[in-house]
Amino acid sequence: MNYLDLANPGVFDQPMYIPGKPLYAVAKEYGLKIDAIDKLASNENPFGPSPKALRSMANALDSVHLYPDGSCTELKEVIANHLSLSSENIIVGNGSNEVIELLGHVFLRPGLDVVVGSYSFIVYRLVARLFGANVIDVPMDDFKHDLKAMRKAITSNTRLVFIASPNNPTGMANHRSEIIEFIESMPEHVILCFDEAYAEYLEELPDLVPFILEGRNIICLRTFSKIYGLGGLRIGYGYGNPKLIALLNRVRQPFNVNSLSQVAAIGALSDFDFLNQCKKANNLGRKRLVEGLSDLGLKVYGGSANFVFVQVGQGQALFKKLQAKGIIIRPLDSYKLPEYIRITIGTESQNERILTALEQEF
Repeated sequence: MNYLDLANPGVFDQPMYIPGKPLYAVAKEYGLKIDAIDKLASNENPFGPSPKALRSMANALDSVHLYPDGSCTELKEVIANHLSLSSENIIVGNGSNEVIELLGHVFLRPGLDVVVGSYSFIVYRLVARLFGANVIDVPMDDFKHDLKAMRKAITSNTRLVFIASPNNPTGMANHRSEIIEFIESMPEHVILCFDEAYAEYLEELPDLVPFILEGRNIICLRTFSKIYGLGGLRIGYGYGNPKLIALLNRVRQPFNVNSLSQVAAIGALSDFDFLNQCKKANNLGRKRLVEGLSDLGLKVYGGSANFVFVQVGQGQALFKKLQAKGIIIRPLDSYKLPEYIRITIGTESQNERILTALEQEF
């Protein structure tokens, strides 16, 4: 049997997301101890998971023989209360990536367009291509979404527009007034997916709930993988108009979110002390990295998230040198940014270690 002959033709053109090597593989390749490696590549919380989330999971371990709540009832109620919405406004996913894919299942097909920023999260493109839609890349303005240009790119064939603020991998956020102007100009046949993966790090968070309650075609995405420190559990959510959410639920897999993820997320949402401590440490770390990298003569964008975006020349070569020393950063060749790297803001010691390592290179 030749599986290539049986596969759908589109499979061969589908780009793939290539994650970095796992820590154990890096340790083995370079003869390092795992606990001596600083992973500053994936924008994870360097302070670990929310303590309240850990306690919630520990208390739920003796019931993992049971299927999870397929509707995430309690978690949706907690999220809804957190956002001043109702449960019907909420969908929970296996990471916010799953919600992006659900949008593709419902709204995309060959001949339709998806509008994205040129240096935006690569999964938007992967999902669009998966469903045969065209990707309309709009150049960014100094690594920030150019919302006026994105509005001009919308046609009668456009179904989805993806905007992340702060943007990944550049870290730049759009001002609230720009976002509101864009929303108010959107035609009725277009759905805005507003990705808020790094929202908790912002000093001023744009509140799109009033527009959702007005009935605007908006779905916002959040994740527990960043400031809440639950990346390994793969849990995120979207919130939008109940009619839109109901359509997404039609194509959602049953039991898509496991029981430990659900209880951990509930615990994390109440862990305000942890969140505030992480945000404060992140702000201090960003300031230190921006100053240190600038002192080395590098062009650095501090942005508004939990990482910095830096022009270094040969990003891939620097990535390999640092990895051999036990420091993992993110080269950005896959984003067509070979001269740039992304560095997750770490603990104080991690930040100092990477600055010392970079002093030896620059």
